[in-house]
Amino acid sequence: MTDQTVTVAIERQVDPRRIGEATRWVQAGVNLANTYPGFLGSGWVRDGATSTTWHMLYRFEDEERLIEWEHSDDRTSWLAQASDFVRESRVQRRTGIEGWFDDPTPTRGIEVVTSPPRWKQAISIWLIFFPANLVVSALLGLLPFWNETHLALRLLVSTVILTPIMTYWGLPFITRLLAPWLHRAR
Repeated sequence: MTDQTVTVAIERQVDPRRIGEATRWVQAGVNLANTYPGFLGSGWVRDGATSTTWHMLYRFEDEERLIEWEHSDDRTSWLAQASDFVRESRVQRRTGIEGWFDDPTPTRGIEVVTSPPRWKQAISIWLIFFPANLVVSALLGLLPFWNETHLALRLLVSTVILTPIMTYWGLPFITRLLAPWLHRAR
């Protein structure tokens, strides 16, 4: 299990004759999820006033809490209530490195999770990873035995040092610094 926040994005197709019923059903699901530990919020939006495609998001504080919700009898019962007028067409979970690039800005009260293009993510990671790697490598190189140590062991030690630096300091720093560029409209 991971202790990372998990966001689930779901695209659903709704029977156009039952929009009102679907709206009440979605709100009941939000209310229900809100009673589960670790629930951080949700939102939903339609493509347009007459659209039958609905986009729904919900977020839990970690994978364990999400699994408790997703495997609960409450959720199973709630989903069954809409089985004849709502069809799930796509589900996506977001954790890990992409989570650093999520735009946390709420839009009209609905949290929209978007990521910048992968090439921007790659540049951002490189901009912080290169100097961090350079400093760690230089400092480790000062150890008298370091250059005689097997390459695999040197890489193991340096990645054990760099991973928490990147996770807790480097990526949060660079994504805040580059946020206007990362989230500029495409």
